[in-house]
Amino acid sequence: MFVPIYDGVPMRRLKAPFVTYALILANLAAFLATAVTPQMQADFAYVTAGLGAIPSVIFGYEELPAGLPLVPAPLTLLTSLFLHLSWIHLIGNMVVLYVFGDNVEDALGHGRFLAFYLLCGVAGGLAHAAVDLAAPRPLVGASAAVSGVIGAYLILHPRVKVWGLILFRIPVRLRAAWGIALWAALQIWQVVSAGDASTGWMAHIGGFAAGIALIFVLRPADQPLFGAADGPDLTDER
Repeated sequence: MFVPIYDGVPMRRLKAPFVTYALILANLAAFLATAVTPQMQADFAYVTAGLGAIPSVIFGYEELPAGLPLVPAPLTLLTSLFLHLSWIHLIGNMVVLYVFGDNVEDALGHGRFLAFYLLCGVAGGLAHAAVDLAAPRPLVGASAAVSGVIGAYLILHPRVKVWGLILFRIPVRLRAAWGIALWAALQIWQVVSAGDASTGWMAHIGGFAAGIALIFVLRPADQPLFGAADGPDLTDER
């Protein structure tokens, strides 16, 4: 597992990645509101049932008790993106969003980036549901949307050298393409090997694929791809 911690790619179009920062704050606020105190943790099952994306509910195979879900079922594909089960779940997603999100937002602009992020999240949720439309467990977390950001970064800056951690503890500096390839291989392996069923691996893959596709559709015409604008200081072999 490769977790990026620093890439050093400067902003070129925008002064600051305000949407990326706002998304991180929104996810943090949602976590603090639902998972900090013991009472909040006791109520979290209610929150995930009300705002998590449950395939069987979204596609009409099952109905929840009166009062649930808390929003129309299709909208849970969006609300679920802001719920996390643990600090590790939250921090892992937000670190990746912080490292890669600014450059994807810089490439797309604030409004397009927000649309991109949410569309990747929805695509990931639908990919997860496609495996079993009658699945009764709620899907929560920003992983699908963040996976879309990873996919877009791969297309924008594949040659950039990124500092990251392998197995959460070994620091290495790899080309983004290699680090992301390691990450993608893990997602595919987990699906093929029927890995940990508590994690929505197909949501990660769906979001990643959506990110790769959408960066071509949503990018401005003058936005270079495949590292064409990256200088040698970002892509050297030292």
